[in-house]
Amino acid sequence: METYDLIIEELKEKTEKTVRHLRDQLASIRTGRAAPALVDTIRADYYGSPTPLNQIAHISVPEARQLLIKPFDGSPDVIKEIEKAIQKSNLGLNPMSDGKALRLNLPPLSGEQRQNLVAKVKDLVEQNRVALRNERRDANRAADSMKKDGDLTEDQCKRAHDLIDKELKALEGKLDECLKIKSKEIMED
Repeated sequence: METYDLIIEELKEKTEKTVRHLRDQLASIRTGRAAPALVDTIRADYYGSPTPLNQIAHISVPEARQLLIKPFDGSPDVIKEIEKAIQKSNLGLNPMSDGKALRLNLPPLSGEQRQNLVAKVKDLVEQNRVALRNERRDANRAADSMKKDGDLTEDQCKRAHDLIDKELKALEGKLDECLKIKSKEIMED
């Protein structure tokens, strides 16, 4: 085991978290179809505490363009709080309540809305790409520091930099794949 393996392992952990974070961000972006992940970031006031919807309600997709949110606690107060939280969110959806559950009907996206969503996805991917570059910079600095302290030879430091670059290229490929898949989902009807 080389001395720089710890740097590489730490880099892998951080970069995988970045990729997971991007996937979570992309899941909450609306496409033409309904998905429970659309409301994952919404928090409703549940007895004085802001709580994620998926912890206080069952979220299902009865139809391709509809979400059904059925609170575990069917009290009218909880339904009203969930309804308020959805209206405050940036989804632009109006919940319909029957007193026991909420329905969210997703209207079809216009061409302009689709283009705006694709641009938003590109921005998110670019932000995460910058985060990956920052993680690469930190790992390279750690390798340089170890070389300066005498823990790594010149060859080991170069090998560490090469492995760091190789790891980042692979992860940038994952980001490109996420962008391609999400853009395709958005543009499909």
